[in-house]
Amino acid sequence: MPLQRFTRVYGIKDAKIAPLTADPSTGTPTYGALIDVPGIKSFEISGEVEVKQLRGDNTKLATNSAITNIQVAITHAKVSLDVLTAILGGTVTDSGTTPAQKSSWDLTGDTATMPPFKLEGVTPPNGVDVVGGDMHVILHKLSLSAFPDLGFAEEDYRIASFTADADPLLSNGKWLSIVLNETAAAIA
Repeated sequence: MPLQRFTRVYGIKDAKIAPLTADPSTGTPTYGALIDVPGIKSFEISGEVEVKQLRGDNTKLATNSAITNIQVAITHAKVSLDVLTAILGGTVTDSGTTPAQKSSWDLTGDTATMPPFKLEGVTPPNGVDVVGGDMHVILHKLSLSAFPDLGFAEEDYRIASFTADADPLLSNGKWLSIVLNETAAAIA
C-alpha cells in the first residue's frame, strides 16, 4: 500500500542552500556543497497565477490560468556569511589567529546578477501524520527577489530574512517538489 498523500505539517527543523553550478538543457542539474541556514524559523511559499478570460456573445466562453511566479520567504535566527555568499555572491575571507581571528564577507560592485541556488527545508521527525516520518520541500532554482533583511535591533535579537523567486530548471522543468518520507531523512 502506498504512503498516504496528505498530512498535517508541524514545524521546521532544518534548511539548507546549495549553489546551482550547472543546469544544462540536456542533462541533470549540478549543485555545490550544502550550506546550513542557521536557526531556521520559517519557510513560506506563495505563488502568482495569471488568469485570462475569453468573452464573447455577452458571456464567458473560457478561462485559462498559468503559474507566473513561485516565491519563498525565509526567516532565520542567525546570519551566515556562507549563506550570503550563496544567495548574493561576494567572497568570505578568513584571517588572523586566536585571539584575533576574523571572517569578513565582502560584496563588490562587480556582482551584476544574483547567483541561482537550491533551497530545501524539512519538518522534524513526527512533524507529519506518519509516525517517524517527515516532509521535505525543495525549490530547485531560486534567485533573490529583494536584498536580504540584515542589520541590528535595539535591545533585541535581529532576525535575518530573504525572499527569492523560483524558475523552472532547464534540465527537467522542476520548480518545486514536496516529498513525504515514511522514515525521516536528513537533507542530502
